[in-house]
Amino acid sequence: MSITAAAGFQAAGVTAGLKSAGKDVALVRNTGPDKHAAAVFTTNRIAAAPVQWSRQAISDGRADAVALNSGGANACTGAPGFADTHTTAEHLAESLGLSDADVLVCSTGLIGERLNMPVLLDGITSAAETLSNDDAAATAAAEAILTTDTVTKTGVVGGRGFTIGGMAKGAGMLAPGMATMLSVITTDASISAADLDAALREAVRVSFNRADSDGCMSTNDTVIALASGAHPETDPAGVDYAEFRDALTQLCQDMAQQLIADAEGAAHQIAIRTVNAATEEQAETSGRAVARSNLFKTAIFGRDPNWGRILSAVGTTDVEFDPTTIDVAVNGIWICQAGGIGADRGLVDLSGREVDVVIDLHAGGAEATILTNDLTHDYVHENSAYSS
Repeated sequence: MSITAAAGFQAAGVTAGLKSAGKDVALVRNTGPDKHAAAVFTTNRIAAAPVQWSRQAISDGRADAVALNSGGANACTGAPGFADTHTTAEHLAESLGLSDADVLVCSTGLIGERLNMPVLLDGITSAAETLSNDDAAATAAAEAILTTDTVTKTGVVGGRGFTIGGMAKGAGMLAPGMATMLSVITTDASISAADLDAALREAVRVSFNRADSDGCMSTNDTVIALASGAHPETDPAGVDYAEFRDALTQLCQDMAQQLIADAEGAAHQIAIRTVNAATEEQAETSGRAVARSNLFKTAIFGRDPNWGRILSAVGTTDVEFDPTTIDVAVNGIWICQAGGIGADRGLVDLSGREVDVVIDLHAGGAEATILTNDLTHDYVHENSAYSS
């Protein structure tokens, strides 16, 4: 059920014609009683019009509905593009009897082209007429936000007095900072906008912000969380914040893994875990350097456990470690020990899709995991022909 699993939400997904085929307009509506909201956006200085609009709209911690479209990013379209986003919010607000200031907008697709507004607005009208809280509506919405994705990314978790559901899209331009894609998360928890914001930022920090497929940051990245307070067993005092935050983090981590699993052209999905670092930030820096090494990524595609490429990537960072003590394991085989030759690299099996890399810095007690994928012929082909 994903985004309609929590009480107080409706969704819809329709085929408007923004794309050559498939659903391309989605709506998510919070029917309350609470209308609390939080969001995290791309840190790219080139921010798409929907990001600029939604940043303003959510500044008061409230959102009643979200309009999403694939088939066009509405990025780098100037003042006319921002006006298009405003028109989108106004149209949905009028359709549902809301204020346009309480409507968020998300777009995804090709950068540098205006949206076909008559088609988009007709799609919003159609979607508004079909809003529902059933499974089919949630599935349709998740399908309507896909671009180069091959599958939908959804999830549901629960706890005492709350359910959280989510949908996400993203298969390329996946890199922090922020959220690496579009995602809408819904919960029937009784939680303040401030606590929802804090929980979302922490969840994003250790999930979507650690999914790094290709080192390319999008102009449209957005993660939105909506809280309705409609759970049938709502405690007047609200949910336990720590329990809610942990459940939200679990959901975001699961969806981040789904994004990497469906990364463009990927043949391997890779988890790079740096352990015994001086700080968590340094552990993240170490893993990200490896995740962004094309030499490492192509080696994994070729099923070559070339640990020298891992060490050389870590060595470009300012992370604290002694080069004579660093260890590296790939799929459980410690092929680099004490900064030198370890076990026979021929023992490493890379025939499966999942690859686990462990980098032991022997510099402290912190750790972090970065999710990435290999670099393949299919990735190059798909992105060389994306606009054409």
